[in-house]
Formats: sequence, structure tokens, C-alpha cells
Amino acid sequence: MKIRFGYVANALGLWDASPSKTLTFTRYKTLSKSERMDKLRSVTVQNLQNTKRILYYNIAHEIKLYRFSSTLVPLATHPEVMWDFVTPFKTEWEELGQLIKQFDLRPSFHPNQFTLFTSPREEVTINAVVNMKYHYKMLEVMNALDEGIINIHIGGAYGDKESALVRFHENLKALPVHIKKQMSLENDDKTYNVEETLLVCEKENIPMVLDYHHYMANDGEVILSDCLPRIFNTWKSVSLVPKVHLSSPKTDQAFRSHADFVSFDFVLPFLKMAKELDRDFDIMIEAKQKNLAMLKLVEEVASIRGVKRVSGAVLEW
Repeated sequence: MKIRFGYVANALGLWDASPSKTLTFTRYKTLSKSERMDKLRSVTVQNLQNTKRILYYNIAHEIKLYRFSSTLVPLATHPEVMWDFVTPFKTEWEELGQLIKQFDLRPSFHPNQFTLFTSPREEVTINAVVNMKYHYKMLEVMNALDEGIINIHIGGAYGDKESALVRFHENLKALPVHIKKQMSLENDDKTYNVEETLLVCEKENIPMVLDYHHYMANDGEVILSDCLPRIFNTWKSVSLVPKVHLSSPKTDQAFRSHADFVSFDFVLPFLKMAKELDRDFDIMIEAKQKNLAMLKLVEEVASIRGVKRVSGAVLEW
């Protein structure tokens, strides 16, 4: 069983390498027409250059998984801006894609919590589609559609979970089929538990990302070991190995908040459960200390008897 590890957006320790520099719409409006485009382009090129630096860091440390920042392009989906962020940066996008292909990296995106398909308000669904199109476009211009996934949550319950789920299936029809093929769904920590999310994924033929921390916060009395084979099987439709999110609680009082690092003791029961299936899978670390937390956990898991560290962030068990 091979386990690959990755992390989210920022490589801590790289100097001034944020891939999420922003330009607010308030600031944008104060600029002249020519200044506006100059500023949009300058912030975007910084984000793309920093992303390339991070990918080189990942390559050097043999880290195969990486979640790109969703804010690579400032104001990309704002209705009063929505500018061409592809043509001016064709070379930069292609360079990122070449690194993904050459070094067999697995990229992903995780749009914000407002990207949902359960709302009774039509404008929310419209905005969700716009945001999914934006993330799809970034994967497309990097030529990373074969490897890339756009992961979201089901959304809110709005006081009636059953009706919300019916709306989800109906509203999802607004998403172009080719973009739906790039998406995955994740169980959340308050509303839709593992079993509810899994049923939606199976019905829509969408891969499911298991978030173990969310499961522990919102287990819905579901026995995870019963569901795990089915969760992993949802990935057969996209010919990718299953992906799991790992983090641990900040405190018992702030259980849903992510800690700086990942508690080995917290995630060990899941790792042992996954070992019983003996199938390759990938782990995305969602701790505050990003790559540092990931590397620490890799070392701790590698200390388990029978586990072999075969590269910087890949283990065999």
C-alpha cells in the first residue's frame, strides 16, 4: 500500500512566496482604468511566480500532492471585473502545467464555502457555476485536467436537509458536464456526514474525499470502516487513487478548528483502518503549519513497524 502526502497552498519557510496575494474590489474601484489592469496583472504574475517556486520546493522534497490557492487570480469571478487571466500569462500557466506533467504531481483546488448547490436562491447556484468554471479554466490552461480535482462541500441544509439534497441534485444540472467530471465532494463537520455525502457521490458518480477530522466532529453514528471501501470505490470513475483529508482538533473546546500540526494519535486509528483495505491512497494535510506539519506526520507514520519511507513524502506500508 502506497500513501502519498501533500499540503495546502503555502510552503512555509519560503521567503515571501504567498500564492494568494489579493486586490480588493474596493481598492480596484479607486484606480484609473489603466491602473486597474496593471494592478490585476502584477498581482496575478506574483501569484503565478510564487506558485512555481512552491512547485519547485515540492519537487525538491518529493511531495506529489499540492492544493493550489483559489485566489491565484484576483477578482476573477467578480461580476464587474471578470477579466482575461489566461492570454497575458500563457507562458506562466504552461510552465506550471509542464512541472505537473514532468514530475507526476497531483494538483487540486478547493473553492470557498459559498460554492454550493443546495441553496433555494438561483443567484447562489449561478455564482457557484461561475466559480467552478474559473477553477476548471485554471486546470485547463495548465493542461492538468487528467490529474486535477475541484473539491467542494454539498452545502447548507436550510432547515430541511431532505429538501436541500433534492435541490442539490437539481441545481447540479446547471454545471456543465465536463466541469462536473472534475469535481469531488467532501463530508463536512456540521451538516452532511460521511454516509449522506457518500450516497450523493454514488448517485451522481462523483468521487468522494473523506475528511477524517470532519467525520470525528460529525460522525452521524456512521461506522467509518463500513463506508471506507465504498468511499474509495467512488474514485474508480476518474481513474485516480482515493484522496483523504487529515487534520486534528486545535483543542477539545475548539474541536472543529485545525491545529498547527496533526496529532499522530488522533489519525492513527484511521491509518490502521485504511491499512486493512490495503489500497493506495493520497493524504492532503490541512494543518495550519502546512508543509511543516505534513513532513512531521510523514516522519511519525514512517516510524510504524512495517512502514517504509520511499521518498520525501511517500510511504509504503
